[in-house]
Amino acid sequence: MPSETLNIYQKLLEVRKSVDYLKKEATSSQYKYTGSAQVLASVRDKINEMGLLLVPKIMDKNLMTETIEYVDKERPKKTTTYFTELTLLMTWVNAENPSETVECPWYSQGVDIAGEKGVGKALTYGEKYFILKFFNIPTDNDDPDAFQKKHEQKASKEIQAKIRESWVKLGQKINLLEQQCKTLYGVSVAQLSEDEAEEFLTFIETKLGDPHGA
Repeated sequence: MPSETLNIYQKLLEVRKSVDYLKKEATSSQYKYTGSAQVLASVRDKINEMGLLLVPKIMDKNLMTETIEYVDKERPKKTTTYFTELTLLMTWVNAENPSETVECPWYSQGVDIAGEKGVGKALTYGEKYFILKFFNIPTDNDDPDAFQKKHEQKASKEIQAKIRESWVKLGQKINLLEQQCKTLYGVSVAQLSEDEAEEFLTFIETKLGDPHGA
């Protein structure tokens, strides 16, 4: 059916039907995950085919900082975490009939150590999860039915051990690990979900490991 004969909801439904689930293809040193580029690539062609535009708008913002002081090899050091929150309005527009729109309030966040990339990270994070959640796209290595279970289950002992190991390898004091985890997630390492634990491990490896990295 030609796209110009469809209304905006029918077009969005066609996009939703085009993706069953995503395998986690991007790789860190410890595990596979679904990257932003992979998520966007999964729907981009169909969105273009349907003549749709996604317009993000920042409605409000909030920045929180937390500085942790510690002693490393008898030298005092500080680590400041910048936590950016964005209130977004994601609007779908039917390019063939611009008066047809669908507005979706959305929330996003970004964590940064250097401080200047929080907004960009929050926008990337927000766009990725908006696409996943709006189109109900499950992600898993092999089995799409395992998606919800993974979100609900607690982090495995294995990934908890990897978090502690990576933290120590970076020269961080082990007694500060729980404090950093509670700052970001409000719970201890043992209480993290599997997804939160994977995200925290990535944070440790890429953010604390390289203060000037993305």
